Amino acid sequence: MNCIIIDDEATARAIISQFCSTMKNLTVLEEFPNAIQAIKFLNQNEVDLIFLDIHMPDFTGFDFIQTLKNPPKIILVTSDSQFAIEAFEYDCIVDYLVKPILLPRFEKAVLKAEKTEIIKDDDTSNDDKGVSTSGNDLYVNIDRRLIKIDIPSIYLVEAKGDYILIKTEDKNHTVHSTLKKIADKLPDNLFLKIHRSYIINVQKIIDIEDNSVLIKKDVIPVSRSNRPELMKRLNLL
Repeated sequence: MNCIIIDDEATARAIISQFCSTMKNLTVLEEFPNAIQAIKFLNQNEVDLIFLDIHMPDFTGFDFIQTLKNPPKIILVTSDSQFAIEAFEYDCIVDYLVKPILLPRFEKAVLKAEKTEIIKDDDTSNDDKGVSTSGNDLYVNIDRRLIKIDIPSIYLVEAKGDYILIKTEDKNHTVHSTLKKIADKLPDNLFLKIHRSYIINVQKIIDIEDNSVLIKKDVIPVSRSNRPELMKRLNLL
């Protein structure tokens, strides 16, 4: 994997670079003391993995991620442990390392990055036979049977590893598919992805409080990056 390192501390960059040199599957292309320089590099080059600090002058690690249309895999490397929960609201973040880093923990994070698949926004693959649509109906393949689901009756779709859980007014269905693929088949005027693991039917929202929504009896987290779009979709007084 080709990688870059973004950290305003020279010592931290040197340690990460040294750790990378011990792993045959990693090649460090560049090191950057700030996110602005890294963005210029990424406009001209593609990388597989970024080691990213959170606290940097003028431009935080989270600010940096939000500038990228299709971010690669990212391992956060920081001295601050309090952002761990927020970090995993981003699909691209595969691990969170707290300084000082030990080599075994670093190796574990890299192996995790190798095994994690990030689905890009421009992924137009239609080879998923688990889910298909026809008019106002969604057909799911369960035990070699095609089950018809009325799309407006769906109020929640949840990612569970290699499967998705589709919750409807009448019944729940577990299907071998990905959240990205079912999102492509659901109408945008009804459904919205509000978290890396959840798609909701916005017409089924009962209540919104802080960073969560209530649908039926399910309390669903809303990620910071998806909250602005959710608020735009609501008919607010």
